[in-house]
Amino acid sequence: MFKLGRKWSERLEFGAFTLPVLISIIAVFYYPFMMTIRYSLTKWNGISKNPKFIGLDNFKEIFSGDANFMNASWFTIKYAILYIVLVNVLAILLALVLDMKMKSTTWLRAAFFIPYILSLVIVGFIWKFIFMQGFESLGASTGWGIFKLSWLGEPNLAFISILLVSIWQSVGFYLVIYIAGLQSVPEDMKEAAKVDGAGPVRRFFSITLPLLAPSITISVFMALTNSIKVFDVILSLTGGGPGGTTYSVAYDIYRDTFQNNLYGYGTAKALILFVAVLVITVIQLTIFKRREVEA
Repeated sequence: MFKLGRKWSERLEFGAFTLPVLISIIAVFYYPFMMTIRYSLTKWNGISKNPKFIGLDNFKEIFSGDANFMNASWFTIKYAILYIVLVNVLAILLALVLDMKMKSTTWLRAAFFIPYILSLVIVGFIWKFIFMQGFESLGASTGWGIFKLSWLGEPNLAFISILLVSIWQSVGFYLVIYIAGLQSVPEDMKEAAKVDGAGPVRRFFSITLPLLAPSITISVFMALTNSIKVFDVILSLTGGGPGGTTYSVAYDIYRDTFQNNLYGYGTAKALILFVAVLVITVIQLTIFKRREVEA
């Protein structure tokens, strides 16, 4: 009887702690997700009480004739590929430098991480002022042509501006991950390779980089999810311009849903984005985890 009572008390204690969490998760995530699926099958302006059920018409229209969605998808793919590669390569290079024993290492690490503390919306507005006002002043004082370019007025330059601002703001976060990974690399392995005559480049590619596999997996995963969902820096920096050339998928969803009042249509796009992010991240984690085991 004592054992049975103790077993039930442990179950009640476990339920008392976990039940509020489960209820919160259901209320905050699963219920809205089910409502998203429901509204994606309707024609709804976000105001009327009775959305009109139209089945899969929203999805058919998205994949058959929505040029804005296709252009936004292509923009997002380009942005994601370049962002993932550049931010991780730059973070690894900076981590190698800042992992060295220098007097200014602590201050430099803090300096690179501080921009990540700021919201991308705030960063976007700051850089918008720099591109429009600061570069004009620098161009007048230095005479350099690079400062006289219309960084937010030409499609290609606007894309580069969004990419550079995003990397500048977030590189400190990935830098911290790679520094932690470098500090976990055994020094005796480096010393043994050095004794065997391996140079710095050989030691990096043969020892350091393979042992950084867990850090690379985390960093690529974070960069992938953040780049696919890019929205705030576009909203504050270019507003989707010039001429809609910097629409990402997330920004296109925002425009259709909250500006054009196509809530059902925008919800269908959001569901497509969710599925795309889920599939891509699962594939990425599977591939990189296998490489970790091999390393």
